[in-house]
Amino acid sequence: MPLIHAVGVGPGDPELLTRKAEMVLRRADVILAPVSNPSEASVALATIREFIDEERQQVIVHQFPMTSDRARLVPAWNEAAELIAGHAEAGREVAFITIGDPLFYSTFIYLLRILREKWPHLPVGIVPGISSINAAAAQAALPLVEAEEKMAVVPATAGIEQIAAALANFETVVLLKVKPLYSDILQLLRRTGRGGSTVFVERVGSPRQKILTDFAEISAHSPDYLSLLIVKQPCSS
Repeated sequence: MPLIHAVGVGPGDPELLTRKAEMVLRRADVILAPVSNPSEASVALATIREFIDEERQQVIVHQFPMTSDRARLVPAWNEAAELIAGHAEAGREVAFITIGDPLFYSTFIYLLRILREKWPHLPVGIVPGISSINAAAAQAALPLVEAEEKMAVVPATAGIEQIAAALANFETVVLLKVKPLYSDILQLLRRTGRGGSTVFVERVGSPRQKILTDFAEISAHSPDYLSLLIVKQPCSS
């Protein structure tokens, strides 16, 4: 049995945690929760509070800078990997928790590479989680793809040209991390006639969840960091 687990806790709704995730979390000796800003609470940790015993289990909140600067990120990744490996080598079961899924745009992907390289003798178990995409589609009752349709997932940080290319080639485009380019994305959707077939979802699965389907309301809204857009191809008349 692996002593290291990456546990996807879903989009923020404790009821969407899998039975396997709950089992691993209840059993773990150490819970490691990532945050980007030490002044903000961990969404992943808030999601699992009811499943853990903080008197028995050690809960560690580790900061990963919200930046693309690898000079700052790599030391944080290495520090976290060393922390995880140290506990595992001491015989403690460690669960690294992440919102969504551990292998889908997750910080744990980088930790996994380091663990495999530096501590190859330590097996790692992956517990998949429900992604914000699936949860958002469910809350909006919006089919993502059907029949021969294709879907692209694009982090908005890839740039407006990549988003435009995806819209030109895929029936459904899901845009993540939309906040930095929000106004540019909305302008593109207007130009391409996709505004009327766009759904905005923010903080899915949490008490702060917001779903907008009217493009005027979407345009007037100031998005949270945990926001996405599902852009469908307009229905043919």
